Amino acid sequence: MRFDIVTIFPQIFDSYFGESIIKRAKEKELVEIKVHNLRDYSTNKHHNIDDTPYGGGAGMVMQVEPIYRAVADIQKANLKSRTILFSAKGKRFKQKDAHRLMQYDQLIFICGRYEGVDERVAQHVVDEEISIGDFVLTGGEIPAMLVVDSVTRLLPGVLGNDQSAIIESHSEEGYLEFPQYTKPEKFASWEVPIVLLSGNHKEIEKWRKGQSKNLKLKI
Repeated sequence: MRFDIVTIFPQIFDSYFGESIIKRAKEKELVEIKVHNLRDYSTNKHHNIDDTPYGGGAGMVMQVEPIYRAVADIQKANLKSRTILFSAKGKRFKQKDAHRLMQYDQLIFICGRYEGVDERVAQHVVDEEISIGDFVLTGGEIPAMLVVDSVTRLLPGVLGNDQSAIIESHSEEGYLEFPQYTKPEKFASWEVPIVLLSGNHKEIEKWRKGQSKNLKLKI
């Protein structure tokens, strides 16, 4: 699977994508991640990609032309592709969206900055807008990392055990995974629930289902 990320701060991604599971997925060629500097698609000699908003107001707005040029250059005709703009007014990203997006061969992410992005990008350039929550960030780079991570870990062969991506929180709407414990059996006065030490798999499964139900009721 291929991820293409369009940003004005390409080096932000170096550290996160160079560690842990994402790094191993890249080394195994399960994913390909390309980060593109939006300024490379500016026709301005100063490589500007933003301007003042029509109608007045604070801040600067990212222009439609360099984003359009970037997507046109990056999008591969031979791949099943989808282009996404990260936006505070976008649809809330959920686990089901990660499953939906993993069906594509190429995902192109547009990382907004400043006061926002020219609305013609949302109307004519991208396929959808995504938000990661009811709050505002300084840019779309963190949401891009989040979606790359959540989609990548679902791909076959990425996790050490593919079952890890099946039995987990949000694998179904409203489902939260049961609590997990490991050694030592007792730390200070905190003990592992006795049922997990019993070896009785039927009772363990019953306990886990009950714990998941209790967690669901709390939210």
